[in-house]
Parts: sequence; C-alpha cells; structure tokens
Amino acid sequence: MKSFLSVLLACFLSFQVASAQAQSKTPVDYVNPYIGNISHLLVPTYPTVHLPNSMLRVYPERENFTGNTINGLPLIVTSHRGSSAFNLSPFQGDLLNAGSTIHYGYDNEIITPYYYAVDLDDEGIYVKYVPSHQSGIYQIAFSQANKASYLIFNTRDGELVTDGKTITGYQKLGNQTQVYIYLETNTPPLKIGTHKGQTIQTTDKTTRGNNAYYIMEFPKGTSSVTLRYGVSFISAEQAQKNLRREINTYDLEKVAGKGRNLWNETLGKIAVTGGTENEKTVFYTSLYRTYERMICISEDGKYFSAYDGKVHEDKGTAFYVDDWIWDTYRATHPLRLIIEAEMESDMINSFLRMADQMQPNWMPTFPEVNGDSRRMNCNHGVSTVLDAYNKGMRSFDLARAYQVCKAAITEKTLAPWSSKPAGVLDQFYKDHGYFPALAVGEKETVPEVHSWERRQPAAVTLGTVYDEWCLGNIAKTLGDKKDADYFLKRSLNYHTIFNTETRFFHPKDSFGNFIQPFDYRYSSGIGARDAYDENNGWVYRWDVPHNVGDLVNMMGGKMSFVEELERMYNTPLGKGRPDFHHQFGDHTGNVGQFSMGNEPAMHIPYLYNYAGQPWRTQKRVRNLLTQWFRNDLMGIPGDEDGGGLTSFVVFSMMGFYPVTPGLPMYVIGSPVFEKQTIKLSNGKTFEVVCRNYAPENKFIQSAKLNGKVWNKSWFSHEELMRGGTLEFVMGRHPNKAWASEDNAVPPSFEMK
Repeated sequence: MKSFLSVLLACFLSFQVASAQAQSKTPVDYVNPYIGNISHLLVPTYPTVHLPNSMLRVYPERENFTGNTINGLPLIVTSHRGSSAFNLSPFQGDLLNAGSTIHYGYDNEIITPYYYAVDLDDEGIYVKYVPSHQSGIYQIAFSQANKASYLIFNTRDGELVTDGKTITGYQKLGNQTQVYIYLETNTPPLKIGTHKGQTIQTTDKTTRGNNAYYIMEFPKGTSSVTLRYGVSFISAEQAQKNLRREINTYDLEKVAGKGRNLWNETLGKIAVTGGTENEKTVFYTSLYRTYERMICISEDGKYFSAYDGKVHEDKGTAFYVDDWIWDTYRATHPLRLIIEAEMESDMINSFLRMADQMQPNWMPTFPEVNGDSRRMNCNHGVSTVLDAYNKGMRSFDLARAYQVCKAAITEKTLAPWSSKPAGVLDQFYKDHGYFPALAVGEKETVPEVHSWERRQPAAVTLGTVYDEWCLGNIAKTLGDKKDADYFLKRSLNYHTIFNTETRFFHPKDSFGNFIQPFDYRYSSGIGARDAYDENNGWVYRWDVPHNVGDLVNMMGGKMSFVEELERMYNTPLGKGRPDFHHQFGDHTGNVGQFSMGNEPAMHIPYLYNYAGQPWRTQKRVRNLLTQWFRNDLMGIPGDEDGGGLTSFVVFSMMGFYPVTPGLPMYVIGSPVFEKQTIKLSNGKTFEVVCRNYAPENKFIQSAKLNGKVWNKSWFSHEELMRGGTLEFVMGRHPNKAWASEDNAVPPSFEMK
C-alpha cells in the first residue's frame, strides 16, 4: 500500500511539474522550426531564423534535415526558399584544406525563430547566431589553441573590399539588384587577404568575380571571435548604418532577448488555452511561418526597387517585397487583415508602387527582391485589393489599383509563367470565355506559352473568372457600371468548360470540343499542365470560390454536391504512389484524390457548409489537421510557401476560414482549442470559446455570437472586427441540424 501511495504521489508531482512548465511557456517557446524539414516529395520547409517580416533571414543551407554538409554559415537568404547570399566558413588548420563546405552533424543544434547554435564537431568549432531586422551577430568559438583561427568570407558573384579591419562588398542578384554587406569583428584580425598555399596576401584591397573571397586570420590561441554585420539593398554604407542602428553590442544574449520579446509580442496576438502541447506547437509554428514573407526592405526611410532599378524615399510607408501571390492570397493576406492590418496596407501599397515603377504598369504576380518573376497562373493581386477594401481598408488608391489590376488581366497574356503582352489565346478567351486547350495531336505554336508550364487552360479559365469577379466588384464600387456589368458577367464563364455529363471542369479545344479521351485523375501530362496546374481535375472541380452556391446547383443540388465531395475523398489514387507522384509532385497530402499539400485545395473541406452539412466540414477539417499537420520532421504535407499552406492551419485551428477572399465573411469549421483570444488590428479582441470542451469533441452542437443564438455556418468580417465572443457548445457526435437550413449557408455571388 505504501508503495502504491508513493507511486501515486510521484505521478501527481510529475503532473504538477509538467503543468507548471506548460503554463510558464510563452508563444515563441512553442515554435518548432524543424516541422517539415524533411519534405514529402519536393522542397522541405527550412528552419528559418528571422524577426517578423524582416529583410534578414537565415537558415542552415542544407538539402534538408538529413543533409550532412552545409555551404558555409548563412548570412542572408534573399528570396524565400532561395540560397544564401555571401558565405562564411570558420576554419582551423592547414589553409590548403580550407573550403566553404562544412561537414555537419547536427550536434547540439538549437534553432528558434530568434537564435541559432550548433557544434561543428568535425572542426572543433562552436557557433551561435542571432538576427536583427537588417543585421546579425555570430559568436564563433575555436577549440584548438595551438592552431591559427580563420574566417573565410566570400561573395558568389560580386566584389569585396577590405581596409585590413573590416570587409564590405556586394553580391549580384539578377540584372540590376545587389545585396551589400558590412562586416566587423570584436577581435582585430592579424590579416585579411587572399592566399597562396599557407600564405595570406594582404596586398589586394579589392577582390571581385565569382566566389571572390577574403580570409580573416586571427592569432593562435584565439578562443572566440564575435562577428557582427549589416546588410542592405542600397549600398555598403547603408549596410553599416543598418548595423549601427540595430546592434551596438557584441553581447549575443542581449540581441537575442530583443528578438525573443518581439516574437512573443507578435505571436501573442492570438492567445490559446486548452489543447495539447503538440497542438499548440503546430499552431504557433504555423503562425510563425506566416511572418516569413513579405519582407520589409525600407532602410532609414529609403528602399531600392528592382522594378525600376532606383532608390526611392518610402515617405512613411514601408516597402515590402518577396511574395508569391498565387499561394498567399487565399489565406495569408486575409489573416494579416485581421491581426496586422497596417502591415497589410503597406504591402498593398507596395504592390501599387511596383506596378507604377515597372513597365508595363501591371499589378505584380510574384514580386520578389529582384523583380516580378510572373510565375504560376492568373493575377490574384486583384483579390488582395478587393478583400482589403471590402474589409474596411481605405489607405490605398482603389482607382489606381483597379487600373493596374485590370491591365494585368486584360493587357498581359494569361499564359502561365509569361510576362508577354496578350496574344491570340487571350483574344480567344475574350471572345469565347475560356482559355483553349490544344486539340488532340495539335502542336504548340503560340509564343507566349511556356514550354514546360504549358497552357494550363482549365486552371487559367477558373482563376481568371474569379479575378474578373474581383475586377467587377471594384468597378462597381468605383461607380463604373459598364466595367462592372462586363466583368461580373464574364465571371460566370466557368460554365463554358463545365461538362454537364461528368460534372467536372473539362478542358476544351479552340473548336469548342471537350478533349477526349480524358481521365480527371491522370490526363494532361506532368502536373496536368495541359489542362490544370500541379493538381488534377478532382481538385480543380471545386475552384469557383466566388460562386459556390451556383456550383452546388451545377452538381445537381446539395445532396449530390455532398456525395461528390465524399467521392473525391474516397476515390483511390488508382496507381502506385511512385507512378502517381512522378506525374503529380505537388499533389501530396492525399486523402483519395484530395490534396492537402497544395493551396488550390485548402478551401475544399469547408464547402460542405454550402450544402447544409457543416458537421461534415467539422469532421473533415479536424481529421486533416490530425493527419497532415504534426509536430515532427515531416509534419507539413507539401511546399509550405512562406505561409501559403500554414495559414490554413492557423485559420482552421481557430475554427473558421476565408473561403472567398473578396467576400468579407468567414466559413465556420471546428475550433481546436478551448479558448482563443485574437487581438484585432483595431485594438479590440475577438474570442472563440468552446463549452463542453474535450479534444474528441469536434462537433458543434449550438453557437452564440455575443450572446445571440447563432445558427449560421458563417459570420461576417464586420462582426469579427466589432469584437466580442463566438461561443460554441461542442460534442462528441454531430448535431446534423445545426446551420443546416437554406438561410444558414454562407453567401455566394449573385448576378443582379
């Protein structure tokens, strides 16, 4: 008996200690940058160290978490998922054996959003790193006291200059963009120069070209060197100013403390209670991922724009770049409208500045540090404009935004991955309402079409009619009835490629014939790019976000709509995974034909609400979160795209999702936590509270919004931003009657 009581007491004390530790954790302590570091197929999610939306981002430059080498210590990643500019490699020993590649064993590696440390045991070197916004600081400890210590620094394509104490220089990024650096150490180096054999030559004060480098030599017995640096897209002098403004110490812990506080302030804008430790880790890690892009590149009120190759005054509105709008318009931009409205305003104004600065004046699609790369299909910048305006933002010029968005959709070719003017295919789209596919046996002759990305005709048609819906709504707001009527009518052209026999969106050739034979799982080549894009016809079957109500009718009504959704999840791949994923590298996170790993599928689990069966959405969303978003190295099912995918997790764990950017409303799912408190951009708070909470109680039994009975499966942005409490009573089994009536379904576009 005594033994039993002792065990019971020990278990109780252990529980108390665990509870106390959990209560003492702050939001940033839950962030696990390792989640997704091993990819399912394509690109892993890298463990990025940075401050929120800051210009300086770094991560160990390795293939993925299983890589055994890194290409030097990182200094700045200049594009999301890109490689580092510059290179830093610590070294002790024979200079003949020196190089930029470092053997890497992950020993004692620590990565948090604001701190990085690792032991390079093969070299006997121990590294710590902390970032600021436009500067960073390394502490490098050397263990071999009888050997000289070196830091090898290079630019992969550029120029370096030294005065014997510091290094400045630049690396080229594309045609007209350069990233600059200024670097200094707390311990003066004996020499800075290039080398022949074991000798460091200090005569050359400038070195340039591919892999131009300098070696900094420190005395034997040097146990530690602390290095700090600033970066800039304007000049080396500005890089030095950025360093002086941000880091005036060699104390890493002091800089790390500032970063930790900033991350806690940022992530703390959404506070959660209840749920498991793993669920909190997945949530806060996903929220951290949404702050990786866009990045602010304003430096002391100025910024370099690759869109005209000039330095501009920002006039109090920060300039942001590095966005893949095809991925982020769906949920990342809408999330910022709730908790970071000022930042979102600056980003939209940045889009408009880019459009004004580049020729032709078109809204960007993939605005990166070195210009607009015009990747993917369609021009969804118009969606970010409409969504922001319809959710109350008035800090940008809507008329000018309309001009550049309209130009991007009507003057630029709709052919994917192309920046060419509109051509014959675009005229066909204008005349016939759909983007034509190649007929069977027809050779491609249109110069605008990318040789690898192909026409993607069904994806282009579906994406562009949504863009035209956005244009029509902006024109209506501006009082332009002619344009409003024109574009809103065109936004119904998804009917032109709807096959009423199969009830799929089906590519059609220029003669008006559906491509035959056709398999909605496998036809149309790699990534189905001869018809869709990255995903097959099962995913694009639901790509009418602006008019889901009409899609329900096209499917044969609510019951048929639900049956077809279920059939998608129940239809097997039909091939072995090697064969299927050889064709569909992006179509990952599979549940039947559904792809949780790619952005065009993110809204699909919420569509049951439109057919009066929200309980199915509640079940499906919670299952998908459990199946595919986990606290482990493979815990992200596809290419994360800097918030493009993880914004789905943030919204879904909160219990709602923006199915239609541009319509100021949210479709309800199933909250994961017992309580969430969202600090809104307007200073108010919105709480989502679950009564009868338990992890297995995923089904909504009833709801109240600010004390009023709520029997709708959606709520408006205005109701959200007004603040208050959305209260759910949860249960283990579904209440199939809740929000099932016709007047309870989310709104869709109505042509008036």
